[in-house]
Amino acid sequence: MKDPWVKAADEGMSAGFGTIENTGDHDITVTSVTSPASTDLELHETVANESGAMVMREKTGGFTIPAHSELHLEPGGNHIMLMDLTEPLQPGNDVNLTLTFSDDTTFDVTAPVKEFAGANEEYEGTEHGDMDHSTMDMDHSASESAHDH
Repeated sequence: MKDPWVKAADEGMSAGFGTIENTGDHDITVTSVTSPASTDLELHETVANESGAMVMREKTGGFTIPAHSELHLEPGGNHIMLMDLTEPLQPGNDVNLTLTFSDDTTFDVTAPVKEFAGANEEYEGTEHGDMDHSTMDMDHSASESAHDH
Protein backbone atom coordinates (compact mmCIF):
# COMPACT_ATOMS: atom_id res chain seq x y z
CA MET A 1 0.00 0.00 0.00
CA LYS A 2 1.38 3.39 -0.99
CA ASP A 3 1.06 6.53 1.13
CA PRO A 4 -1.19 5.16 3.89
CA TRP A 5 -2.40 7.60 6.56
CA VAL A 6 -5.17 8.07 9.10
CA LYS A 7 -6.82 11.28 10.25
CA ALA A 8 -6.11 12.43 13.80
CA ALA A 9 -9.12 12.25 16.13
CA ASP A 10 -9.58 12.51 19.90
CA GLU A 11 -12.53 10.11 19.97
CA GLY A 12 -15.40 8.73 17.94
CA MET A 13 -14.48 8.15 14.31
CA SER A 14 -11.63 8.59 11.87
CA ALA A 15 -10.76 7.45 8.35
CA GLY A 16 -7.86 5.80 6.56
CA PHE A 17 -6.50 6.55 3.12
CA GLY A 18 -3.78 5.47 0.70
CA THR A 19 -3.36 3.57 -2.56
CA ILE A 20 -3.70 -0.20 -2.71
CA GLU A 21 -1.73 -1.64 -5.63
CA ASN A 22 -2.51 -4.92 -7.35
CA THR A 23 0.70 -5.90 -9.13
CA GLY A 24 -0.58 -9.41 -9.84
CA ASP A 25 -2.19 -10.98 -12.90
CA HIS A 26 -5.58 -11.56 -11.22
CA ASP A 27 -8.22 -9.27 -9.72
CA ILE A 28 -8.15 -9.02 -5.92
CA THR A 29 -10.91 -7.95 -3.52
CA VAL A 30 -10.36 -6.26 -0.17
CA THR A 31 -13.23 -7.61 1.94
CA SER A 32 -12.46 -6.19 5.40
CA VAL A 33 -10.03 -4.26 7.57
CA THR A 34 -9.15 -4.68 11.24
CA SER A 35 -7.13 -2.52 13.60
CA PRO A 36 -6.41 -2.28 17.31
CA ALA A 37 -7.32 1.43 16.96
CA SER A 38 -11.03 0.71 16.34
CA THR A 39 -13.57 -1.93 17.30
CA ASP A 40 -15.67 -1.29 14.17
CA LEU A 41 -14.13 -0.73 10.72
CA GLU A 42 -15.94 -0.53 7.39
CA LEU A 43 -14.96 -0.07 3.76
CA HIS A 44 -16.85 2.99 2.50
CA GLU A 45 -17.65 4.16 -1.03
CA THR A 46 -18.85 7.51 -2.36
CA VAL A 47 -22.01 7.35 -4.46
CA ALA A 48 -24.84 9.63 -5.57
CA ASN A 49 -28.10 9.10 -3.67
CA GLU A 50 -31.64 9.46 -5.06
CA SER A 51 -31.43 13.27 -4.91
CA GLY A 52 -28.03 13.35 -6.62
CA ALA A 53 -26.06 14.28 -3.50
CA MET A 54 -22.76 12.48 -2.97
CA VAL A 55 -22.92 10.30 0.15
CA MET A 56 -20.63 7.82 1.88
CA ARG A 57 -21.87 4.31 2.66
CA GLU A 58 -20.51 0.85 3.39
CA LYS A 59 -19.21 -0.93 0.27
CA THR A 60 -21.04 -4.26 0.14
CA GLY A 61 -18.69 -7.06 -0.90
CA GLY A 62 -15.55 -4.94 -0.55
CA PHE A 63 -13.35 -3.23 -3.13
CA THR A 64 -12.21 -5.20 -6.20
CA ILE A 65 -8.90 -4.06 -7.68
CA PRO A 66 -8.29 -5.25 -11.25
CA ALA A 67 -4.97 -6.91 -12.14
CA HIS A 68 -2.15 -4.39 -12.64
CA SER A 69 -4.29 -1.57 -11.26
CA GLU A 70 -4.70 0.57 -8.14
CA LEU A 71 -7.47 1.54 -5.74
CA HIS A 72 -7.19 5.09 -4.43
CA LEU A 73 -8.63 5.65 -0.96
CA GLU A 74 -8.95 9.43 -0.59
CA PRO A 75 -10.92 12.22 1.08
CA GLY A 76 -14.32 12.65 -0.51
CA GLY A 77 -13.94 9.23 -2.13
CA ASN A 78 -13.53 5.61 -1.12
CA HIS A 79 -11.96 5.16 2.31
CA ILE A 80 -11.57 2.95 5.37
CA MET A 81 -13.89 4.13 8.16
CA LEU A 82 -12.69 3.63 11.73
CA MET A 83 -15.65 3.89 14.09
CA ASP A 84 -15.61 3.56 17.87
CA LEU A 85 -11.94 4.45 18.32
CA THR A 86 -10.26 2.65 21.21
CA GLU A 87 -8.00 5.62 22.06
CA PRO A 88 -7.16 9.09 20.71
CA LEU A 89 -5.29 9.13 17.39
CA GLN A 90 -2.55 11.74 17.82
CA PRO A 91 -0.52 13.26 14.96
CA GLY A 92 2.87 11.55 14.73
CA ASN A 93 1.57 8.21 16.03
CA ASP A 94 1.02 5.16 13.83
CA VAL A 95 -2.07 3.02 13.29
CA ASN A 96 -1.73 -0.64 12.35
CA LEU A 97 -4.29 -1.89 9.83
CA THR A 98 -4.75 -5.43 8.52
CA LEU A 99 -6.42 -5.74 5.12
CA THR A 100 -8.16 -9.07 4.43
CA PHE A 101 -8.72 -10.23 0.86
CA SER A 102 -11.37 -12.55 -0.60
CA ASP A 103 -8.84 -15.43 -0.72
CA ASP A 104 -8.34 -15.02 3.08
CA THR A 105 -4.82 -13.61 2.68
CA THR A 106 -3.96 -10.55 4.74
CA PHE A 107 -1.69 -7.55 4.35
CA ASP A 108 -0.46 -5.46 7.28
CA VAL A 109 -0.14 -1.69 6.90
CA THR A 110 1.34 0.88 9.27
CA ALA A 111 -0.27 4.27 8.65
CA PRO A 112 0.92 7.52 10.24
CA VAL A 113 -1.68 9.70 11.94
CA LYS A 114 -2.00 13.20 10.47
CA GLU A 115 -3.90 16.30 11.46
CA PHE A 116 -6.50 17.40 8.93
CA ALA A 117 -9.54 19.68 9.06
CA GLY A 118 -12.11 18.81 6.42
CA ALA A 119 -15.71 19.26 5.42
CA ASN A 120 -18.58 17.27 6.85
CA GLU A 121 -19.59 14.29 4.74
CA GLU A 122 -23.07 12.88 4.27
CA TYR A 123 -23.75 9.23 5.06
CA GLU A 124 -26.57 6.98 3.94
CA GLY A 125 -28.08 3.83 5.31
CA THR A 126 -26.11 3.64 8.57
CA GLU A 127 -26.78 4.37 12.18
CA HIS A 128 -23.92 6.88 11.97
CA GLY A 129 -25.91 9.39 9.90
CA ASP A 130 -26.29 11.93 12.69
CA MET A 131 -22.63 11.99 13.72
CA ASP A 132 -20.01 14.54 12.74
CA HIS A 133 -18.16 13.20 9.70
CA SER A 134 -15.48 15.88 9.46
CA THR A 135 -12.99 13.00 9.61
CA MET A 136 -13.15 12.34 5.88
CA ASP A 137 -10.94 14.93 4.15
CA MET A 138 -7.17 14.65 4.49
CA ASP A 139 -3.93 15.55 2.72
CA HIS A 140 -1.85 13.02 0.81
CA SER A 141 1.74 12.91 2.09
CA ALA A 142 3.01 9.79 3.83
CA SER A 143 5.63 7.08 3.78
CA GLU A 144 6.01 4.81 0.78
CA SER A 145 5.38 1.06 0.87
CA ALA A 146 4.18 -1.36 -1.77
CA HIS A 147 1.44 -3.96 -1.80
CA ASP A 148 2.64 -6.94 -3.81
CA HIS A 149 -0.35 -9.25 -3.61
